[in-house]
Amino acid sequence: MHTHTHTHGRPVGRLLADFGHDLPTRPATEQPGREPRLFTPVPLRGPRRPGRGWSPAAAPVSVWRMTADQAPVLWPLVASPALPPRGAQMGIDLFSRTSFFADPNGWVLDPDLPVSNPNLFMFGKPGMGKSATVKAFCLRMMGFGYRVLVLGDPKDEYETLCRALGVEPIAIGQGLPVRINPLAFGPLGDGWDRLDATEARRRATVVFARWLTLLRGLVGSQKVGHRPVPFGPSEETVLDTALQQLTGYADGNTRLAETTIPQLWRLLDEPPDTLVEACRFASKRHFLDDTRLLRDSLGQLVGGSLRGLFDDHTTISLDWTAPIQSLSLSRLEPLGDQAVGMALMCLNSWGRAMRETARPGDMRIVVRDESWKQLRLGVEAVKAFDADLRLSRRDGDIQFAIAHKPSDLLTAGDAGSQATAIARDLLHLADTKILHGQDQKVADELETLLGLPPMATGLVTDWCRQAPGRAVWLVGESVHKVQTILHPAEHALTFTNQALTQAA
Repeated sequence: MHTHTHTHGRPVGRLLADFGHDLPTRPATEQPGREPRLFTPVPLRGPRRPGRGWSPAAAPVSVWRMTADQAPVLWPLVASPALPPRGAQMGIDLFSRTSFFADPNGWVLDPDLPVSNPNLFMFGKPGMGKSATVKAFCLRMMGFGYRVLVLGDPKDEYETLCRALGVEPIAIGQGLPVRINPLAFGPLGDGWDRLDATEARRRATVVFARWLTLLRGLVGSQKVGHRPVPFGPSEETVLDTALQQLTGYADGNTRLAETTIPQLWRLLDEPPDTLVEACRFASKRHFLDDTRLLRDSLGQLVGGSLRGLFDDHTTISLDWTAPIQSLSLSRLEPLGDQAVGMALMCLNSWGRAMRETARPGDMRIVVRDESWKQLRLGVEAVKAFDADLRLSRRDGDIQFAIAHKPSDLLTAGDAGSQATAIARDLLHLADTKILHGQDQKVADELETLLGLPPMATGLVTDWCRQAPGRAVWLVGESVHKVQTILHPAEHALTFTNQALTQAA
């Protein structure tokens, strides 16, 4: 039996290669290398070198891009930048965990803030602390030289604050002796006989334009059926001409006479030939026929619901050196929203007259509570409100308008109407908006009308409703979560639930 012994020869691959054949080969797998260290290790006691002790390793830096709404979720310690620490200290900014300061005029002057006007709009449900925030802001801004003018207090909410500051508020209502002439010259009437021709014409242009704005709003606030009383170029010409004759401006007098709405109405109701000719009417009968609606509208101010309020010369003299002045309108509430709105418009015109020659540095906060009542009077009333807001930057005044919700402004007219379009634009005339608690059903209009981001909308409909004094402040494009802090003395001056407390 033979035993076969196997010897090692050439491998099969090489043998096949000799005949021109190659076996398929599997590529070699690349072995993974060691991952680089994220941190540089350091001995517990530090490097063994003189003067070197323990030090932590340097952490790697990663860049992440996200929106302002996402950043607080992924990194909750991120804080929004705080506003400059100047102006009234209102409370705590819970985003930055710093004190929140309000300075509307200072924000306009700050090139780093996208704020172009000092106007403030405030919205919120009743009982959410709107009045307390307004009063605290006004009270604290007085320390910076501001004075406060409350042009119409429908609920007498500012009377306690006025009396605490040594000022007796002025009450307006039927049966009271107070009269306010919305056609008063104001300071513009001082020294008229000493003016040169150019300055006299300039003042006359300002005065007559203000009067026409007021009268256009008062006439347009009344309706024939469901339509407002028309006020076109013919009506404006008639009123302008009549006012010039009543004041003596048409005769070239150097000292103009102050007129009233009853005097204007009587002149139109019994027009002289000079007025008929100046207005280019063919006859007195033609004049009376074409101005019937105009005369009847003015007659409502003389003998209607506002009789005894704005139909005579002003019987009060405001002390403009006082820290605050307030005109209470609560006695007009039984007359309805239209009467209150018309009164607000008259007061606004009169207040504008008082401010037309304000001295430099005479800064004032003009509070407009229940402003939506004026806007509901029609397109001309909206235009008058719009004009006041646009003049705030020039005059240095802070216009502070208060309403329940943003859509209140859109009740100025029907959907798609001119009044609604102008009212919607009013929101853009206030770069600062203060939003107190609102119901969830208001969330949509917060986003559509104010452009509020979802995070801020959630704060208004949730966090702000949990306690009074909580509000979201929109200053330009920045959002601030603010809790207003009141001193006990301020709380007593701003408390508005006395009636409920006494009833309980």
